[in-house]
Amino acid sequence: MDDAISICNSTESSDLQCLNDDDPSMVASLHWWASDRLHFSDSMDVAELNWRKHSTIPLKADNIIDLDCNYKDPRLSTTLACEIYESLREAETRKMPSTNFLETTQTDMSKTMRAMLIDWLVEVTEEYRLVPETLYLTVNYIDRYLSVKEISRHRLQLVGVACLLIAAKYEEICPLQVEELCYVTDYSYTKEEVLQMEASVLNDLKFEMTVPTAKCFLRRFVHAAQVLDKGSSLHLEFLANYICELSLLDYSLLCYLPSLVAASAVFLAKYILMPIKNPWNSTLSYYTRYTPSELRGCVRLLHRLFRLGPGSNLPAIREKYSQHKYKFVAKKYCPPSIPTKFFQDLTS
Repeated sequence: MDDAISICNSTESSDLQCLNDDDPSMVASLHWWASDRLHFSDSMDVAELNWRKHSTIPLKADNIIDLDCNYKDPRLSTTLACEIYESLREAETRKMPSTNFLETTQTDMSKTMRAMLIDWLVEVTEEYRLVPETLYLTVNYIDRYLSVKEISRHRLQLVGVACLLIAAKYEEICPLQVEELCYVTDYSYTKEEVLQMEASVLNDLKFEMTVPTAKCFLRRFVHAAQVLDKGSSLHLEFLANYICELSLLDYSLLCYLPSLVAASAVFLAKYILMPIKNPWNSTLSYYTRYTPSELRGCVRLLHRLFRLGPGSNLPAIREKYSQHKYKFVAKKYCPPSIPTKFFQDLTS
């Protein structure tokens, strides 16, 4: 069993939505369930984990808002939230793909091919109404598989649908059927080929399918941002999600940890919505464990990606977030530059 945990969808299932907040037995049962799923690796560097958990960042402590004060809502797992996210932060460093697999492992593939595959997968996940976590997991599986296995360009789409099949089984209540995946590829591959590739991916990834993605962190980071900016909470959530999904297309962003990408997406989303106000604050620094200076490089790349767009040959994500249900956030105006002063670390 994997030694990390996934909290992407677990706390949002229909089973949990009907819980009575005032029922002590239900609350106790949920806490037992969460504790049972929280597994730390025996080989974990405890000193490193504790350093991350207790490391001090120059903050105005009196301005930090407690996100876990709602102890009556068992869906928030407030008593375990800190431990859960510390476990995710430890696990994300071990489940990263190679940052240069296109140069070292692949000989018949380019950044553009990878981006086009992901853009197509966005269309598929939208068509079948899959949850966003499925898309993020799929991309992680693809990149990790391509980090260890050389694949010809003609089989890249096959890798994509096999990884989507695995991710859907992991995240979805009603996962996709193999026949449906054959259909979306216009029957370029048979059912047997998809299943064989699925087995190959599972074996080469050593069945380590529980992965902290940027989406896992984004939910909490957006929550931390919303407590002080309630007026634009939905716009902030959709815009941060749009930026985070754009990051999936950019091969150069693989060098950044998922948690850092999520934090950078929140930083940029806040800046776009209110350019005259410093997007970072003590609460965000405390819960993300990142200072503005640590986010600078990733934010700059995301800013450039947002400004220039993914390109006319990669329209899926932009079209998705140009819809009314996402408040047209893909059409938001973004200033051409971010003031350097916003990347200065907070001081007490």
